[in-house]
Amino acid sequence: MDVIDKRAALVAAHAPLVARAIAAVGSRESWSPFHDTPSTKVHGPEKPRTGKAAFEERLGRPYDLGQPGVLGWSGEEVSPYTGEPLGITYPVSDPEALIAAADAAQGAWATAAPALRVALCAEIAMRLYDRNFEMTHLIMHTTGQSYTQAFSGSGPNALDRGLEALAHAARAMEAVVPEAEYRRTFGREDVALTKRYTLVPRGIGLVICCASFPTWNAYPAMFASLATGNPVIVKPHPIAVAPMALAVEIARAVLTEYGFDPNLVTLAVDTRAEPVAGRIIAHPAVQIIDFTGSPRYGRELETTITGKLLYTETAGVNSVVVESAEDLTSAMRAIARASSLFSAQMCTSPQVIYVPRDGIDTAAGHVSFDEVAQALVDEIDAIARDPAMAAGIMGAVQGQVSLDVVADLAATAAREGLRVLRKAGPYAHPHYPKARTLTPLVLAVEPQQVELYAEERFGPVLFIVAAESGRAAVEEATELARTRGTISCYLYSTDEAFTDRALPLYESAGANLTINLTGAMWINFAAAYSDYHVTGLNPAGNACLADAAFVAARFRIVQSRRPMRSGA
Repeated sequence: MDVIDKRAALVAAHAPLVARAIAAVGSRESWSPFHDTPSTKVHGPEKPRTGKAAFEERLGRPYDLGQPGVLGWSGEEVSPYTGEPLGITYPVSDPEALIAAADAAQGAWATAAPALRVALCAEIAMRLYDRNFEMTHLIMHTTGQSYTQAFSGSGPNALDRGLEALAHAARAMEAVVPEAEYRRTFGREDVALTKRYTLVPRGIGLVICCASFPTWNAYPAMFASLATGNPVIVKPHPIAVAPMALAVEIARAVLTEYGFDPNLVTLAVDTRAEPVAGRIIAHPAVQIIDFTGSPRYGRELETTITGKLLYTETAGVNSVVVESAEDLTSAMRAIARASSLFSAQMCTSPQVIYVPRDGIDTAAGHVSFDEVAQALVDEIDAIARDPAMAAGIMGAVQGQVSLDVVADLAATAAREGLRVLRKAGPYAHPHYPKARTLTPLVLAVEPQQVELYAEERFGPVLFIVAAESGRAAVEEATELARTRGTISCYLYSTDEAFTDRALPLYESAGANLTINLTGAMWINFAAAYSDYHVTGLNPAGNACLADAAFVAARFRIVQSRRPMRSGA
């Protein structure tokens, strides 16, 4: 089969998948083409073994991607589970060489049929899924995510986000007809024109990945740019390169197999001492920047980049308001699980819990502020004292910086006499005795100590604020969202009228809200195709995963028009 036939077959093969993703985007229903459990009942016994062996084979070796402009090799990754360097080194390419190669590759890609570009992105997604057990170990030993979270959150859930962005891109491009006829009478003259509409990509895209969840935002950004005709340079964080190296490797293999230049996707490796993102951003050929990372650098990009597309997701201060609860234990268990998940190294982790100082009403009667706080601490303790449960939920702490955040706050608490409801401490991981672990520090604070809790603490920290009332709690939580940013807010109340009054405040603050969620589903689980992740309406980021705005400006429309040929 020649390459033309292969391409046609691929488009036909993935057409049902793409159509189904587009339908899910429209209906906002629950759907995924992937299984997000690592169970051998689903995948069989061989895939987990093969994936782990592939990971182990990579350790201590160069990761050759066949890229242009290689100046040397670098690798800084240390496993949060073993404390040992992975020993993998990656090609450090000259940024100018990567940009030149991407620019040279763009011509044929830009003129390829949109349906083909979409199908190739879908193929990349399916091959990533096929190697998800390998990706799981790469994620675990660079980020500290638990085995199950690395498999699901950084595998199928992230791929779902990628396909969601791909669906939006396909829908946006399909909405532009390639040709049209225009007829109108001007005075006594009939005018008949043939018009042509050409989709023109914006330029090279740079995807800057975060350290703790590299694939979650990278897949949507990569597929949104590639599908709309733009090459992509992926810039991973220096301490979490391996997952994105695998993604780039697979993308390059797919592109090569179907007759395209693999340099449409490259990896820009740097070090913390010598960052490279700024040099790539400054190049005029680079027209799209997708950034996930610290609020400080995100704000810098938002204030300095002009004349280019910039999509950011940084972080904020996620809050919970507990005005009342049907069942106190269930509500506190839900909050404890979300606060403990991945040791609060997630953009959706709750950090500030507002509880009225006079306590709350429950189905079992009124409970005091201290009783609410103790119920939350008890649920965290239940996780922390069960090593197997803690390993599955908390995972490991990725970097020393998070340990320092908690240690500094504990020192502040001791110095200023804050109420420490729960001390932070490690738990014993059942499989990795040297794992870097830390359970949450819980402090009780007053509303006037807002400067203490109104900034993101990237680590396992919880502040329980004694609000003057439920109404005051909502007002403070939404003001926090508006001024400091938020990605996920949470509310517990049995009073429907109270909830109805609260909703407009959260909406005006651009804050996504989860109400009264307990049970098996994690309160901070964000479902692709159904949940909009980040609103772009507060300081936590200017983009949403995923909506039409995330893809629509990555291409523009250029038209030509001419008189219709006679007889037409």
